[in-house]
Parts: sequence; C-alpha cells; structure tokens
Amino acid sequence: MQLVVARIGRAHGIKGEVTVEVRTDEPELRLGPGAVLATDPASVGPLTIASGRVHSGRLLLRFEGVHDRTGAEALRNTLLIADVDPEELPEGEEEYYDHQLIDLDVVTKDGEEVGRITEISHLPTQDLFVVERPDGTEVYVPFVEEIVTEIDLEEQRAVIDPPPGLIDDRAEVASARDAAESGDDAR
Repeated sequence: MQLVVARIGRAHGIKGEVTVEVRTDEPELRLGPGAVLATDPASVGPLTIASGRVHSGRLLLRFEGVHDRTGAEALRNTLLIADVDPEELPEGEEEYYDHQLIDLDVVTKDGEEVGRITEISHLPTQDLFVVERPDGTEVYVPFVEEIVTEIDLEEQRAVIDPPPGLIDDRAEVASARDAAESGDDAR
C-alpha cells in the first residue's frame, strides 16, 4: 500500500535542499537517507533521499541528482509516497494511518449518526475528517482529542463530542451587546 509521507515545499539555499511538510508520525523511518519514494506526479520520481537535517524547526531534504536551487524548485508541491505493508500499524497506540480511518462511521457520544469519513485533510495546524452526511452534504471535524473521543477500529466507528455549531446550526452565540441589552431590560 502507498501512503503520502510528505509534501515538498520551497527550495532552501542554492545546493538543492528543499523544505518538507511532513505527513507521517515516523519521519525518521520514512524520510531517512537512502529511502526511495514514489512521487505524485509520478513523472518527477522516484526520488532517493541523499541527506536530511532539521533547520529552524523544519525538515530539509536533499535528493540524489538534485544539486541546485533550480532543480529543487522544480520539485515544489510534489507528494512523497512510501510503500508500506498493509498489515503494518503505527508505533503509537493513539496513531492511525489514513486508510484505517477512511469509511469509519461517525457518531456522537449520544449515538446520533453524523456520517462517514471520506477523506482526511492534513492542514498545517491539525488534521480534519471530511465527513459525508446521509443527505450528501459534508461536515469537517477537527481530529483533536477534545472532539474525537474514541476511534474503534473493530466497530468501524469514530465517536465525537462536537461543540455547538460544529455539526448543526444550533449554536448559541453570546456577545457583550446581548449582555448589555439584557442589562438594559432589567433597569
């Protein structure tokens, strides 16, 4: 099975290094020197990692055959894809591969059906579940512990405790103006 493990960002310096947006919890395993990765678009790869280092909190990679800034810039926005055994599981107990989460049923902690996970969107600050509701609309659920309270792979479901307004439009908004208006009525 193939998993997206990173997206190449902008060139760094003049010697062919690129910044990388890591999309794996195991970068040392998937993005180490010597790793050969498929790419999307496929015409760019495969790419072999020559070296890697962390600079100012960002992972920088250099690939075999890419020796200058022009070559590095040509790789921008390329997805790096690793071949992974489908039976392999992430190291951490609370970690999941995207393919394990796709098609899980999403229910609230009260048992209300929300929909089915159709996609995982990897954003810089957090991941989102794209959930297709029974009526065909989509709702986005942040994949954070406070909202996604349980992932049960045996039962094929994700349990969520959504804040008001996340999956419905019944959110109550309190504002200072509302409080002031309430105070005016009491006079």
